[in-house]
Amino acid sequence: MLMTDLEIRHHAYSHLDFNSPLSDFRADSLLDSLRPLAGARVVDLGCGWAELLLRLLAAEPTASGVGVDRDARVLDRARVNAEARGLSDRLRLERAEAATWTGGPADVVIVIGASHAFGGTRQALRAVSPLLAEGGRVLLGEGFWQHPPTPEALAALEAGPDDFGSLSELVGLAAESGYRPLEFSVASEEEWDTFESRWCGGLERWAREHPEDPGAGPARELADEHRTQYLAGYRGVFGLAYLTLVAEPSGR
Repeated sequence: MLMTDLEIRHHAYSHLDFNSPLSDFRADSLLDSLRPLAGARVVDLGCGWAELLLRLLAAEPTASGVGVDRDARVLDRARVNAEARGLSDRLRLERAEAATWTGGPADVVIVIGASHAFGGTRQALRAVSPLLAEGGRVLLGEGFWQHPPTPEALAALEAGPDDFGSLSELVGLAAESGYRPLEFSVASEEEWDTFESRWCGGLERWAREHPEDPGAGPARELADEHRTQYLAGYRGVFGLAYLTLVAEPSGR
């Protein structure tokens, strides 16, 4: 039986720590930007296998977390990792749509690479606001144009030039949506290269280890396509920013 495209894509995740261009150093820095976390309830919308949330819980033993994703496979990976690290008692995983989840209030909400589920950045920021406790923080991981988008970048990302703005425009949009920026950083070229090469490498390794599987050929084709889209398309053009935001006091 032929594997579905989604099933094939899951092999791309096998050698990734995070499903975004994120190094260990930056992950630690992002968690530090969210403090204080003592006793915090943290929600990760579109959590994937919830690696950043698990690291937060490991770093702060009084915090609890909720991971929300619609993909049962990545939630299974999160569940196994949580059990192996002794964090299961402080983590709840829910299979649900991030955009319609209503289980607040939360002291911290994480939305990294998931704003598309809400219909865009502005919609995601608006949807998150009611979930926040007073003084709640948001960790937003969002795309932006590092340089004016080329036709190759737009084609690779299946995006329009107005789908993303500059970094300045992204920070301004957060302010317009009722947040103050506490910190911001941008994924480096090294983080991007590591992420994209490991994404393709997961497919390549699986195809090499399962040469007789009907999915091996499609996996290699997907790796070739994705590698070309990155290297000849959006590398150095499309960026990912990490914004730590705090909600403005109500009635400001």
